[in-house]
Amino acid sequence: MKRILLTSLAFICLININLFGQNNNAENRIIKVDYNKSAGKMSTMFKECVGAGRANEGLRADWQQQLTMVKKECDFKYIRMHGLLTDDMGVYKEDSKGNPEYNYQYIDALYDFLLSIKMKPFVELGFMPSALASGNQTIFWWRGNVTPPKDYKKWEDLIRNLTTHFTERYGADEVKTWYFEVWNEPNLTPGFWTGTQEEYFKLYDYTAKAIKSVNPVYKVGGPATAGAAWVPETIDFCNKNNVPLDFISTHTYGVKQGFLDEFGTSGTVLNKEESSISGDVINSRKQISSSAKPNLELHYTEWSSSYTPADPIHDSYHSAAYILQKLKQVGNAPNSMSYWVFTDIFEEAGPRFTPFHGGFGLLNTQGIKKPAYFSYYLLNKLGETELQNKDTASWATKNAKGDIQLLFWDFTHTLPEASINNQQYYIKDLPSKPKGTVKIEVTGLQKGKYNLEIYKVGYKTNDVYTDYLGMNKPNQLSQQQVTTLKQKNSGAPIATEKITVDAKGIYTKDLKINENDVLLLNLVKQ
Repeated sequence: MKRILLTSLAFICLININLFGQNNNAENRIIKVDYNKSAGKMSTMFKECVGAGRANEGLRADWQQQLTMVKKECDFKYIRMHGLLTDDMGVYKEDSKGNPEYNYQYIDALYDFLLSIKMKPFVELGFMPSALASGNQTIFWWRGNVTPPKDYKKWEDLIRNLTTHFTERYGADEVKTWYFEVWNEPNLTPGFWTGTQEEYFKLYDYTAKAIKSVNPVYKVGGPATAGAAWVPETIDFCNKNNVPLDFISTHTYGVKQGFLDEFGTSGTVLNKEESSISGDVINSRKQISSSAKPNLELHYTEWSSSYTPADPIHDSYHSAAYILQKLKQVGNAPNSMSYWVFTDIFEEAGPRFTPFHGGFGLLNTQGIKKPAYFSYYLLNKLGETELQNKDTASWATKNAKGDIQLLFWDFTHTLPEASINNQQYYIKDLPSKPKGTVKIEVTGLQKGKYNLEIYKVGYKTNDVYTDYLGMNKPNQLSQQQVTTLKQKNSGAPIATEKITVDAKGIYTKDLKINENDVLLLNLVKQ
């Protein structure tokens, strides 16, 4: 993964002053780019990693089929999930004398599959095998044990043995491209960790040294906290105690209250602040840059509009523009932004009983593409070179073939003030209002013929939840209904057109845009 180093706080601040601006006045919105004016290599931090619920779900055929499609169409490089060491993965037990016994058959089956589709694991080390646990506190339907180890030396031995196994099975050259992350959200006590911060740092110390004892170039980091917490504290602990630390990982979500609610009963509210999500990411980079380890990589290993898998904003067409808006705003601050998660095959609250229930996934349980999916699908169509562009809600790119891509959107926060929450609002049919016309002007094009492809996501366009409402929200989908919804929400171009560019090298087009529309123009050179 490409390392992004930002050492000047002033530079970070300067970059991001403009990123928070919203081009919502589309009546006066003009996007003007020159094919010959490059802004450098297009950052792909948005597709470096994606999340999944838990490791055991990755042994399911439908999960693997969905991930294969997601890899092909969105090209995520890494995948992170909970529960690698939980009892349902059969990793650890002890004999009658208390001697450890290790078993990696389930992990092997999962990781063999990931590597077969050219994805890599972002290895989250947790939760605690019950035979090694100091208590019986668990989280979620699948009972991940969240207590510290009863014996830190046995934990260290497990991690060393597992890392050695990875090395023997996949080779050191492969494993040194992975990331090893210690635990998940230890600042949420007793939800994800019954110990103190001091006990987490002790766990981190034993884990990091175990991994480095196998190969000192293997990458280990943390603290994988909720709410962008413990970043300075983690760096300070590792620096003072000579503990290895290769990267910082943490999480952020776009709602205003709380951190943990697997059933969605508290009533979440989408934060209207422009700095939601992006403010945390930019601040984390500042904290790293001003620390004793200013060049650490920064990985947001979970992010989304909401932290609960029972929030209908995840199913809404509003999510597509929201995702793009936040990814644009973070600029070059993170090395990766791992969307949580790729599929609704996700059982923290147990198996879900309806096909659309506000699940985190880019895909629903049946593999139907939600509007959020198309944010990543369209981002993956962008070229490798970014073009200079003053519009703050778009990317313009080109590729080596002479094609040009322009991805732009409107994000409008429409949730009514204080009177309603996400669970009440985003379950409705929500028609979008017009936002005027966006004027596109591309100069410096090569003379010749082009095919124009126009892609769109918005109200009633690649908007499966509104289609589902039109079916009267059946609790179960028939095979025909699944087929119909997949066909209607395929992400195919909404229009194609043949274009001829003359010697002046100019292409212009006016496009009407509504609230929370996403549009991609792809000019393909013939």
